[in-house]
Amino acid sequence: MVEPHILHVDMDAFFVSVELLDRPDLLGREVIVAHESGRGVVTSASYEARKYGVRSAMPVQQALQRCPHAVIIPPSRDKYTFYSAQLMQVLGEFSPTVEPLSIDEAFVDLSGAFRLLGDAETIGHKIRSEIRQRLKLPATIGIADRKFIAKIASTAAKPDGLLVIRPDERLTFLHSLPVSALWGVGAKTQEVLDRYGIHTVAELASIPQQKLVRMFGKHGAQLYELAHGHDNRSVEPERAEKSISTEQTFEIDLIDLEQMKRKLLQLSHKVAQRLRAQELTALTVGLKVKYASFKQVVRSVTLEIPTDEAHQLHHYSQRLLEQLAPLPEPVRLLGVRAGNLVHASGNIQLGFDDLGGQRRQSEVTMDEIKAKFPSLRLGPASLFQQHQK
Repeated sequence: MVEPHILHVDMDAFFVSVELLDRPDLLGREVIVAHESGRGVVTSASYEARKYGVRSAMPVQQALQRCPHAVIIPPSRDKYTFYSAQLMQVLGEFSPTVEPLSIDEAFVDLSGAFRLLGDAETIGHKIRSEIRQRLKLPATIGIADRKFIAKIASTAAKPDGLLVIRPDERLTFLHSLPVSALWGVGAKTQEVLDRYGIHTVAELASIPQQKLVRMFGKHGAQLYELAHGHDNRSVEPERAEKSISTEQTFEIDLIDLEQMKRKLLQLSHKVAQRLRAQELTALTVGLKVKYASFKQVVRSVTLEIPTDEAHQLHHYSQRLLEQLAPLPEPVRLLGVRAGNLVHASGNIQLGFDDLGGQRRQSEVTMDEIKAKFPSLRLGPASLFQQHQK
């Protein structure tokens, strides 16, 4: 019998927890991380705020209706990226097989660590302790012999807990859960299952596979496998991002093209920093525009040489914007995306003129400063000058 060896770590209210490092006076309070504007949405909420029904992606206005005494803190992407890198470094010290899922969660294969560090539960406690000691942040861990069981276990152990599901406990644990706990069961799938009176994983497991396939096609076969605890996927340490993007919804719709270009510069620097942090370069630059009517336009351009430089991301994204001009209506959202990602491996396009190398070096220097001082506001002078006007 395979022992539990797959660990899933999920940081607790990660963005809020990071912000509270600088605001210890708010510990135990209802805190929401979000841009406080008419169109802002909740990025993260403390567990105290969640008790009032506040959830991620909820409009800020709705969140404040449910929890009017909550404290709003604007998100700080640089700080989250810094602490995410620290988290992955800690995990890498326990096992070389780490598969990041997002900025605040990852799978870890502990198979090679048992001889030196003890069993999976012992290692799990050591990892939580190390994260708490070095990052000053809470983390929850689930451990099992299947990836999706480990992830479900970490959800069940939240907040700030640890749960080990052993192979002989797997089906008992799994079948006690609602179907919504399974990967791939979203609102539409659950709506269909509800119509058939299928509310728990145990009830789903009792349905013949052929019937589930008739109901959901290929997805039905996947549901059948998960309901029976089958998941043979291994932890993949080289899980690569397909693209890196960021976007901003504006409180007031933009109509001035030059103002939009300045916003694209700000977004380009955020994307470029994330590219360099992961030693990636982009062969495609994309632009996303959402108009006041919610009509959305996406454009992209393929480069001859991959880049991780904000100056080039901005050059191409604003050129794509100019191609859309004159814009038919005001703009409520802009986004920049770096796609077709490849490892840097020294193939960096330095720029369009002799300043190219200097520009990239200045951006790398900003990365280094932000790594040491994650709370520091740092960026192109043009953005700060404009902000002061």
